[in-house]
Amino acid sequence: MAKDQSFDVVSQVDMQEVDNAVQQASKELVQRYDLKDTGATITLDKAAAAITVTSPSDFTFKQVQDVLETKLVRREIELKAVTWGKLESATGDSVRCTGTIVNGIDQEIARKINKDIREQKYKVKVQIEGDKVRVSSASRDELQTVITFLKAADYGIPLQFNNYR
Repeated sequence: MAKDQSFDVVSQVDMQEVDNAVQQASKELVQRYDLKDTGATITLDKAAAAITVTSPSDFTFKQVQDVLETKLVRREIELKAVTWGKLESATGDSVRCTGTIVNGIDQEIARKINKDIREQKYKVKVQIEGDKVRVSSASRDELQTVITFLKAADYGIPLQFNNYR
C-alpha cells in the first residue's frame, strides 16, 4: 500500500447547472415587467463555455447580469467561475458582453498555487498535472493544513478539492 495520501486541486463547473441557470434567467427576462419588452437575451454556448448577454443599454445589461448571477448563485455556481469581458457595441444601440466560464486551472495559476504552497514550507509534494494540481504528503494533517491555506487564498477562480485519499 502507498504511504502517501493526496488530493487534487481542481476548478470545475457543472455545465448542466449553468445551462439551467441561463434558462431560468431567460424565463425571468420574459416575465419581469421592467425587462419584458427590452429585447434583452442570454445565450449559452456549451462548446465554448461562454455566456453572451445582449441588451439595449448598459443599464439594462447590469439588470440582466444581476438576474443571471442570482440564478447562478442559487444553482451553487460561484461567481468567480464566470469571467466577464468588455461591454461592446452591437447592432443599433444595443450592447453585448460575453462571459467565459472557467473550467480547469490555467498553467499560470497552477504555478502560483505551487509556489505559494512551497513558500509556506509544508511537508508536501506538489505536482502540476494538466489542468489540476496534485498535493501529496505522508501526513493527513499537512494536507488538511494545505486545504485550509488554499481556501483562505484568492486566485480569482473557484477551487475544489477532490480525490482525497
